[in-house]
Amino acid sequence: MHKLGRGHRDKVQQFMAITGASEKVALQALKASDWHLEGAFDIFYSQPQVKAVPDSRHLEELYNRYKDPYVDMILADGISLLCNDLQVDPQDIVMLVVSWHMKAATMCEFSKQEFIGGLQSLGVDSLEKFRERIQFMRSELKDEQKFREIYNFAFGWAKEKGQKSLALDTAIGMWQLLFAEKHWPLVDHWCQFLQARHNKAIPRDTWSQLLEFARTVDPALSNYDAEGAWPYLIDEFVEYLIENGIVQKSS
Repeated sequence: MHKLGRGHRDKVQQFMAITGASEKVALQALKASDWHLEGAFDIFYSQPQVKAVPDSRHLEELYNRYKDPYVDMILADGISLLCNDLQVDPQDIVMLVVSWHMKAATMCEFSKQEFIGGLQSLGVDSLEKFRERIQFMRSELKDEQKFREIYNFAFGWAKEKGQKSLALDTAIGMWQLLFAEKHWPLVDHWCQFLQARHNKAIPRDTWSQLLEFARTVDPALSNYDAEGAWPYLIDEFVEYLIENGIVQKSS
């Protein structure tokens, strides 16, 4: 490693610390990703041979640590304890990524199958390994395809059981969390618009299309097409932005 520049050496050390990989494996992954750490994590964790097979007894022990005493599930108290053990705030977006890996059906709860299946897919069978994966899961938010999957997953995960739409307050909280990652400059205006003009639950179509709008339409709306197939709520939002002088109407 003495032949590497300091920046590359630091990345090798960081990669080894997070993944527990050898220097040789760290170098291979970083070179293959052109020295991008997030890309190197993707390469490392997508190769089945580098994942240790999780010990099923340890998985059972982890599940039992967090399981509710009266129901065969992990509920809010268990998730709070898990967050404490992982040294992660329960409101941290990485917990949404954890739930996505576990394919959790509902916010604030994990079935035994979801919890153990998710840990198996991550190659985790101890708290130490779980903590090591946190930075990798944060890095997944920077991958556009994975972010879209996590964003679309969040709708079903956050809505009330049996409801087709997402309660407005919940949707606003989720948008503020998700778009803080994407740095969409119009997110606060969108949330204010919904509270002032809409004040109803959010359907899945609006949820999914808003990400496309945020991703493809310039914040100054210079490339907004009024004839495009946006949901009516997004068209109304554009009118609201122009009416309130937040953006100038393009000539």
